[in-house]
Amino acid sequence: MIYLATLIIFIAWAAAVAMCDCRSRRIPHSLVAAGLAAAFLCALLKAGPFNVSAGHALLGAVAGLLALLPFFALGVMGAADVKVFSVLGAWCGASALPGLWIIASIAGGLHALWLLTAARTRLARSGSLTSRGQRNDPAIALAGKAATPYGACLSLAAFVWLAVHIHHGGAP
Repeated sequence: MIYLATLIIFIAWAAAVAMCDCRSRRIPHSLVAAGLAAAFLCALLKAGPFNVSAGHALLGAVAGLLALLPFFALGVMGAADVKVFSVLGAWCGASALPGLWIIASIAGGLHALWLLTAARTRLARSGSLTSRGQRNDPAIALAGKAATPYGACLSLAAFVWLAVHIHHGGAP
């Protein structure tokens, strides 16, 4: 029964992250903090959906933070994305982070490709492209959103990871 509750909490948290990121490209600090607290509580109770111990939750959180911090420092990733990856490390453990990162990066790359294709099509229709296919306007954006919602991509990766974990007998 407690496993089902923690599973629902994890799914609800990841879905909330995805929805916030897709809507506003912002993930509230309170949502990140709630996810981290829930991950550590589940680990302490030994009842999380990924069967992560408290020590592994801490290691995963630190590893997630340190893994993406350089991308934030370089200005290519938002702070919330780094924090979400840290929280996913707490939920899933450090060993899951490379797989989560790969899945999220593929999803982010596909989104960016779609965004660029859609923007190019929109610009071509509006006459904003030169005869050599270059932009006349300074920004590529679709529906006012120019960035890929990497937090949502991380949530998608977490859902995939959870499905694989359950399929391979991860549920108690």
